Amino acid sequence: MLRLAPALIVLVLLASGCTATRPAAVAGPPWPVPRADAALQARLDALADGFNGVVGVYLRHLPTGREAALRPDDLFPTASIVKVPILVGVFEQIEAGTLALDTELTFRDSLRYGEDSGELFAQLRDSSTVYLHSAVEQMLAASDNTASLWLQGMVTGEAINAWLAAEGFEGTRVNSRTAGRRGDWERYGWGQTTPREMAELVRRIVDGEAVSPAADLEMHRLLTRTHYDDEAIAALPPSVQVASKQGAVSQSRSEVLYVHAPSGPYLLMVVTKEQADTRYAPDNAGYDLIRAVSRLAWETFEPGADWTPPPGSDRFRF
Repeated sequence: MLRLAPALIVLVLLASGCTATRPAAVAGPPWPVPRADAALQARLDALADGFNGVVGVYLRHLPTGREAALRPDDLFPTASIVKVPILVGVFEQIEAGTLALDTELTFRDSLRYGEDSGELFAQLRDSSTVYLHSAVEQMLAASDNTASLWLQGMVTGEAINAWLAAEGFEGTRVNSRTAGRRGDWERYGWGQTTPREMAELVRRIVDGEAVSPAADLEMHRLLTRTHYDDEAIAALPPSVQVASKQGAVSQSRSEVLYVHAPSGPYLLMVVTKEQADTRYAPDNAGYDLIRAVSRLAWETFEPGADWTPPPGSDRFRF
């Protein structure tokens, strides 16, 4: 049976400032200081021009520091990208020894989030058992909301937000089911972030600077196994590894990526809000924008790469 004591223990540790049980994260590669790329910025501006909604982008080529952005420090809804901070919260507890990937959990019907569950969790019945690692995998790969809210309940939004604040993330927060966040929840939904901060959070995970090198390695692997590859990932060759998470709610579409490109990795976060196109369809304007910005990034940083999606690829989006 799952007990709530681990979450309470972590909250006490956070409140007391105790971090003795957590190995210090190590600095990742010494990436150069970001520098504005005027030509790239102009092309990015052109892509966003005329979009019926508000667009946020953060794009940075790590080996050279080349950078372009749109509203990089404005707040946007995370939608399902909030599952990246939840992932960190889970692995903080695994690192502390209060949870383990092979922790056996007991599912209750009260945990079910309506009909918005992936195939695995839709089939679970009351008193079924599932390992924690399966819940984490479903949260990321299938973006399963039942699994995600279950995991958030274990580690608590308050503890996740405390970690984010301690690590210098000023705008990124979990809002839903988190004390004191109702006003933010009404405005942004489940979570909120800025393009720069979410890109930086994923960078720290991939570069081993978030929880611990070992924990970050496992989180990195998990983030490379998404089921949703029809937007930003569709603009990239299948041979390129990508750590990513996607999000969508009525007036917002978003995706964050760490792309292990041949000429060196780059970060990309694209997010919209207040967009007019609210359809859940492959050709939603937000999805089209994400694909276009991802294509721009790939062509800019890999100019010699001879790859484009083959004709007819759009017929296989869903």
